[in-house]
Amino acid sequence: MNPITTDLELSLISYFTNIEHDDLKTIVSFFKPEVIKKNQFFLTAGKKSTKLSFIQSGFLRIFCETEKKEITQWISTKGHFVTDLSSFMSDIPARWTIQALTDTQLYTIDKSDYEKLQDRVPKWQILEKAFIVHCFTTMETRIYSHLSMTAEERYRCFFNENPKLFNQIPLQYIASMLGMTSETFSRIRNKIATGNP
Repeated sequence: MNPITTDLELSLISYFTNIEHDDLKTIVSFFKPEVIKKNQFFLTAGKKSTKLSFIQSGFLRIFCETEKKEITQWISTKGHFVTDLSSFMSDIPARWTIQALTDTQLYTIDKSDYEKLQDRVPKWQILEKAFIVHCFTTMETRIYSHLSMTAEERYRCFFNENPKLFNQIPLQYIASMLGMTSETFSRIRNKIATGNP
């Protein structure tokens, strides 16, 4: 079996509990391989998101530009889905730009094929609801951590969950994603590295 399909199936199962085997195979069949080279754009703000992708390998940065700075919303990594969800689901211009930080292998379903799933998969409305709930629960968890944790707690939590990422992408993107300046990020990083209180 194609390893990309296997990874995609496992990820879909984690989103769709109690999914039937035939439905899983049908959904997977609509995803097509895609490669985005380093620095190329998956999506630019202001355009409508027309695809939903599963990341097989590589990193995609989700960010927006303000008058004063760029703000990194998230770094999407292997085994996760990526899109501007509001744009994809509601057919409105995207708020976020998504750019490849490395050569990135994707498995992609475009909007027209996504809409066909409701006719091909009998329980699609239930499955789609589960997918959206999963996405928003993840977002709420991130918002809660930003509001309830100190900068150092956010750093430690993210590092414990993603230690390898710190050696694979520019650290200023992680700092922005964690809601801190590069200076604060470096201070916390040095404090932890040296074991100082």
